[in-house]
Amino acid sequence: MSSNGFGFDIKGLSEGELIICLSGRLSVDHLDKMLLFIQDLFSRYRLSSLKIDLKDVTYMDSAGALFLIEIDRESKNRNILCEIINLKKEQKGLLELIDRDAYEKSFQETKKTGLNFVEYIGYGLINFLDDMKNVIAFIGMLIIKIVSSLASIKTVRWDDVLVYMKKSGVDGLPIVGLISFLLGLIMAFMSSLQLKQFGANIYVPALLAIAMIKELGPIMTAIIVAGRTGSAFAAEIGTMKVNEEVDALIVMGFDPIKFLAVPKVFAVMFVMPFLTIFSDLFAIFGGFIVGVLGLDLTVHTYIQQTLKAMNIFDITTSLIKSITFAVLIAGIGCQRGFEVKNSAEEVGAATTSAVVSALFIIIFVDSMFAVVLSYIR
Repeated sequence: MSSNGFGFDIKGLSEGELIICLSGRLSVDHLDKMLLFIQDLFSRYRLSSLKIDLKDVTYMDSAGALFLIEIDRESKNRNILCEIINLKKEQKGLLELIDRDAYEKSFQETKKTGLNFVEYIGYGLINFLDDMKNVIAFIGMLIIKIVSSLASIKTVRWDDVLVYMKKSGVDGLPIVGLISFLLGLIMAFMSSLQLKQFGANIYVPALLAIAMIKELGPIMTAIIVAGRTGSAFAAEIGTMKVNEEVDALIVMGFDPIKFLAVPKVFAVMFVMPFLTIFSDLFAIFGGFIVGVLGLDLTVHTYIQQTLKAMNIFDITTSLIKSITFAVLIAGIGCQRGFEVKNSAEEVGAATTSAVVSALFIIIFVDSMFAVVLSYIR
């Protein structure tokens, strides 16, 4: 055992169990020897458990830490129980500095190169299922935090809730109003082209009102809020992760989900129903312009036909949809932000992912609402 080089001593306790006593320097100078040692170890022995003893190791740098992580990774891949013993404090600190998830991810990306189509689809499906599992787990944890916050309302940061209500609600009114107005105008105009062939222009107000209140109002508002607010939440929390502000909150004893995510969810939940109503009204107003100026309908007739098409059940379910979409949008935006590791590139990826994921889940949940409500009614 030389303290100037890399050395090892192999001891067998019993069949399938092995203790390896490393000695000397686990450094970049001896990286070739260490890599050969790993290849020889797993090709020569059939193991069920493995212990790495660092008692006689005099020096270890980041290459040595990677050497130990690689042994652990290979052991897991072969279903071998691996344990590192006699780990000194500074060696443990060096191991903790290495991002094991990123290290493992680099191997997964290497494996994916040269895959055939079926394998590529398989990896994509596995990643999708893992992602859905993480989203569901986070949303569940978030709902628990929301319920606990409602039990102790004074603990909620209401000043932040008001700030986010302004950002996601008041500041979003112009774009929601404009898009809804144009949508209502286009729908009324296009539907009138078909209905006027049968002299049924009078049904344009009812068609527009039903479509907006039951489906398009909540889902269009949700899409706009996902693009504006969900992405902003992901970028904000992601930047805090990069700057280690979230870690600072944990060190100070704050729950980051309750401190950062809950106020955002409350804010979007409060403003989404009002944005949905606002969207419905502007869409109906857009149809009103077409109906009165282009279809020769009177103001009284248009309003009367619109009111006839409305009912309490549709309005109530529309607002319930909007609140559900609000929780999903804010929750996914926060979840994507918390997943950011340590780079600005990941903040951008998280922002994009927050919008795409929110849109997918909104449409999926809306289809579930459509099926369930058709049976309830």
